[in-house]
Amino acid sequence: MAKYEPFQKNAEKYDEWFDKNKYYYESELQAVKELLPGIQNGIEIGVGSGRFASPLGIKLGVDPSSRMRKIAQKRGIEVIEGVAESLPFDNERFDFVLMVTTICFLDNVESALIEVYRVLKPGGYLIIGFIDAESPLGRLYEKHKKESTFYKDATFYSVKKVVLYMEKAHFKDFSFRQTLFQQRNELKDIEPVKRGYGEGSFVVVRGVK
Repeated sequence: MAKYEPFQKNAEKYDEWFDKNKYYYESELQAVKELLPGIQNGIEIGVGSGRFASPLGIKLGVDPSSRMRKIAQKRGIEVIEGVAESLPFDNERFDFVLMVTTICFLDNVESALIEVYRVLKPGGYLIIGFIDAESPLGRLYEKHKKESTFYKDATFYSVKKVVLYMEKAHFKDFSFRQTLFQQRNELKDIEPVKRGYGEGSFVVVRGVK
């Protein structure tokens, strides 16, 4: 069974999380923004309710959940039904592909990244944002995922594992950003963004085709 079912059933609850946890959200958004290229011909795969695509100026998305797509469409995003493992696009169409907290829900990561490589133009970028499995937040999510509405079927990956998958799909020239450095306690402000990985719980990796 596809892992998007919890999002289909709880779309509004998911979208409300970003308002209730605005410092986490804004910190992640800033980290993604630092590695997003300054070109408009991009797409977000697993666009969800559009919480990243909309402020980042991304006008096109893919998502399997009809209820998520409706929310994203209200934010001005054109959303096409689909999954990462079988993208409904021609070869070499996009300058960049963004995936934020999507990789942990994929049925087949290798197939998905091969598909991303196919739809990217030569020199195009894949940007993946995710919770590092080896970080404090990643370990906390793993420990309690069976209690979570959204993460109970998730598979969390380390940065090295994500890079390995990207390398297998022939991406290269990797760049990294990280944020969410505080442990467990509620954030009182937006966290800084730093280069590299290994300290922050939220990591963004960019690779080049």
